[in-house]
Amino acid sequence: MKILNILYTTVIGISLVASSCSKSKFADINTDPNRPATVTTPTILVTAEKQLLNALRSEEVSLRGAQLFSQYFAQNIYTDQSRYQIPTSYSDNYWTATYKALNNLNDIIKLNTNESTKAIAAAGTAGTNANQIAIVRILKSYAFQSLTDVFGNIPYESYGNKDADFEALQQDPDNLTPKYASQEKIYKDILNELQQAADTLTKYTTATTFGTADIIYKGSNASWAKFANSLRLRIANRIKAKDAALAATHIADAIKKGVFTANSDNAVFKYSKTPPNEAPLFRATVTANRKDFAVSNVLIEVLQGTRGPFKIADPRLSKFAKPTSSGNAYFGQPYGLPLAAGNLFPVDKISLPSDAINAADYGEVLLEYAEVAFLFAENNNWDQTNYEKGTRASLEKWGVSQEDINSYISKLPPASKENILSQKYLALFNQSIEAWSEIRRTGYPLFLIKKGDITWSGTIDGKPVTYTFNPEVGDAIPSRLIYPLKEQSTNKANYQAALAQQGDDVINTKVWWNK
Repeated sequence: MKILNILYTTVIGISLVASSCSKSKFADINTDPNRPATVTTPTILVTAEKQLLNALRSEEVSLRGAQLFSQYFAQNIYTDQSRYQIPTSYSDNYWTATYKALNNLNDIIKLNTNESTKAIAAAGTAGTNANQIAIVRILKSYAFQSLTDVFGNIPYESYGNKDADFEALQQDPDNLTPKYASQEKIYKDILNELQQAADTLTKYTTATTFGTADIIYKGSNASWAKFANSLRLRIANRIKAKDAALAATHIADAIKKGVFTANSDNAVFKYSKTPPNEAPLFRATVTANRKDFAVSNVLIEVLQGTRGPFKIADPRLSKFAKPTSSGNAYFGQPYGLPLAAGNLFPVDKISLPSDAINAADYGEVLLEYAEVAFLFAENNNWDQTNYEKGTRASLEKWGVSQEDINSYISKLPPASKENILSQKYLALFNQSIEAWSEIRRTGYPLFLIKKGDITWSGTIDGKPVTYTFNPEVGDAIPSRLIYPLKEQSTNKANYQAALAQQGDDVINTKVWWNK
């Protein structure tokens, strides 16, 4: 599935010159002597990794979408997006950017499978064809899981399964109207893709693939195998309610073959301090000179111990948020205020994201050990040991001292479903789409603001005022985003088929694993 605007530009260019140029002359004109005819696979990989993380943590789907849905952030100006009024362009931009990254990843597979290019693709530090393909299958699985969690049924492509419904990324010739695969098929195929990829890499755990071009793991096959198994654990756990037997099989196999056991295993894409390679939040705030995003009162109050099940101060507060510049206190922007009250609190009176969160070279987490520990806890009848391991791992990741970690854990209430999922919510801070998905799956944490709840009460100009949370669209946290508008015109038949199977194209239509 190619990006349509790029294709249109190409078509226009051809039409302008074809009538006056022979084929050979056309080729001469379109050959740049200063650029190589082929690009190495490590070069493509580093580009695709950055494209993927830029899409996942973009301003549209993350900062103005899932971070708000999860109530980690609250807007202090344009509060309508906190109340689920989401512009359709957000879907368009996220969809286009993610499929662009997927196309680049797929190009690596093509270069490693085509008989005329596979030897060149494996030259130098790139690694064997099989190992390159395995790592790309993992990244593609991660990207497709994110897309299907956001939209539901989507155009999908598999390396190991040539199902007739899997028509995305088809080129030569281009397929501009691919079918939408069901989320059930996608999830089950991703589990197989991850299992096969991990099994391949496990055969060569000491090998290095892609070298330093791989920002996430510097090419470590062993680390990529652990990541694939840990991601399989996450995905299988998500569909337990839909296919318990399949989920149990993959959970057991992933654990047996090796998942994350420490923060050193975490999958992290670290950005650069130099432009144009800074982290998405930094670009959206510092580079753009905006202060739209504040830390929400929900998160601040939980970390202060005044909201939710943990009645103790959380040492992650200073890691997540800044104290106010006026008064040097922590005060979260009230979540979901009406638009007329958007400027109720000046920017110097609310807590903005901390310097650690808003760093140019921030490391965006794809998956971390704390989440794995909480998945273990869930699958072990909500046990105390993994509850503490997950909490400790999160605190350690954020640089909390051992003394403060021990003190905090000693004061935690005992393990329970609510307490474990509430700690998991805190550990998933800044991992926006995954946090939103877990809220949809579990209904936790219970302390999130819901329709009709008071979001702020106080005095304005000497008069008592109370604001309640009233979504502009729907009655609850969105279940999905609507499809890009361009799909309704350029891929109408398949778009309509997807709606017939899934439900109306509205934000409260639940995706398969959440029904």
